[in-house]
Amino acid sequence: MASTQAASIPAGMENFTVGLIGMGDMGRMYAEKLSEAGWRFCLFLKKNIEILRNGHLVSRASDYIIYSVEAAFIDRVIAQYGPSTKMGAIVGGQTSCKSPEIAAFEAHLPSDVYILSCHSLHGPGVDPKGQPLVLIQHRAPDEALHKVEAVLSCLQSKFVYLTAKEHDRITADTQAVTHAAFLSMGKAWHANEQYPWELSRYIGGLENVKMNIMLRIYSQKWHVYAGLAILNPEARDQVAQYAKSVTELYKLMLEGNLEGLKARIYAARDKVFFGPSKTWANRPLLEASILTSFSLGTLTAETPARPNNHLSLLAMVDCWAELGIVPYDHMLCSTPLFRLRLGVTEHLFRNTEMLDETLRTATEDKRYRSDDLEFTFAARGWAECVTLGHFETWEKRFVSTQEFFQPRFADAKKVGDEMMKKVQASMDENLKLDEK
Repeated sequence: MASTQAASIPAGMENFTVGLIGMGDMGRMYAEKLSEAGWRFCLFLKKNIEILRNGHLVSRASDYIIYSVEAAFIDRVIAQYGPSTKMGAIVGGQTSCKSPEIAAFEAHLPSDVYILSCHSLHGPGVDPKGQPLVLIQHRAPDEALHKVEAVLSCLQSKFVYLTAKEHDRITADTQAVTHAAFLSMGKAWHANEQYPWELSRYIGGLENVKMNIMLRIYSQKWHVYAGLAILNPEARDQVAQYAKSVTELYKLMLEGNLEGLKARIYAARDKVFFGPSKTWANRPLLEASILTSFSLGTLTAETPARPNNHLSLLAMVDCWAELGIVPYDHMLCSTPLFRLRLGVTEHLFRNTEMLDETLRTATEDKRYRSDDLEFTFAARGWAECVTLGHFETWEKRFVSTQEFFQPRFADAKKVGDEMMKKVQASMDENLKLDEK
């Protein structure tokens, strides 16, 4: 179930103190919103508000403690400060992967402390109003849940109530494969030393959105994506399957096996988009105007778009089909970025003429072969990194490509933010139509 809340401090909670241990970008956003709403606040590892000397003091002083720590370090930090948590306090974390977070809480918190985690399903640059905010009532009574709801209501987000296992499955289903696709996309362009918006073969609505999503991902901190992929067992399997799908589809392209490729892609399309869930609504997730409105390149709108084989998007659907995943099943947790990623793929697969042209290009047009080779290498490289659980390798791979694209992040953010607003407006309009 879900509900949108308005900020207010209930009677009896005037002296309720919220503490924050650690301070990432999301933690900073929470701190600003909660302090603006008037909550008593203390924190460790950040300037402003009330700074305490260490996490032990925050744990002793706070009625509700939020750990805003990278997933890779969450166990270490909770082990250090968790035992100091005062009796009856509520404790939660913000990580995108809940299995290791909950395990750390259970291992290191006193038994008289409540565990109630949260996760805002959007980035720190997105307005939290109306966005999904997951609450996980793991070891806490309803009274504790209501207190957390009261505190976080100032975000004006849409509460979604899940278990830790449900959360990790949904985040994997909606993010793991798409992240792997766009991470590999950037890595391939980097390997070929290409800025795609400068090339005539990357023109058109789908290309605009693909490039902007790729840049938006690489403009963030590396650990955001590493934690989801490496620590979430569901995500690990999906990243591995994505690399396998990319490799097998690329081999069919190299063989020029149009019939084999078409049979496999059409079968995947039917499983993902035409299954028993009747997943496709009458309205597409992305309006055509969103695809064509935003461009990073200098080429004019009159420049004709060139057919592309869209290996990255074909492999996403093939991977979902192989794993029995239907992303539409998780629309309750959808965000503008989720709709962009899924909407780009849907746009291609809804249009049979475009899909057929894509498959012909894949088997007949050799201009993309070097790009696709690097893309295949990139997908397999990310999968190997995830399988081995190498955070350090992930960081090096991510940061090197991040530095390559760094000069365009400012422009991409402006374009991306406008794109997010337009997608959100479309989501709001569709919601109104559904209510009618």
